[in-house]
Amino acid sequence: MRFGRFLPLGALLFAAVLAADQLSKAWILYGLRLPEKGSVAILPVLNFTMVWNHAVTFGMFGGVGGAGRWLFSVVALVVVALLGWWMAHTPRAHVAAALGAIAGGAIGNVIDRLRFGAVVDFIHAHAFGWSWYVFNVGDAAIVCGVGVLLLDGLLDRRPAA
Repeated sequence: MRFGRFLPLGALLFAAVLAADQLSKAWILYGLRLPEKGSVAILPVLNFTMVWNHAVTFGMFGGVGGAGRWLFSVVALVVVALLGWWMAHTPRAHVAAALGAIAGGAIGNVIDRLRFGAVVDFIHAHAFGWSWYVFNVGDAAIVCGVGVLLLDGLLDRRPAA
């Protein structure tokens, strides 16, 4: 296997997710002006609802105060560096793409933390009394990327060495 064979694919997904994440957040903040409106119904099952997330996934570790901004950013940067190493060494295109998507979403959230002190979340899915956590484009890319990695691990049928 050639080193970095699928690195360009992972880098492409990284850049695409990061751009989509940051552009969508800029539109939400400055185009739609969602912080002033609070929430806007898009579909019967979807709203854009402004949430400033000072914690991490699902609000975990929200009690660390102002240090969380820097702590979560440093941890995310270390994880992204490890994902980059993995991306450069994987022999599978779909794994490189998934890693790029995860890294792009993570860096998008780091940018928010450093700019605003919190992550911009705004996508709110709901139906039949059920409501999911409010998230953003980068979060969705992270979840999809992790899903691909899980499926890859579950479906990998290569014999053990």
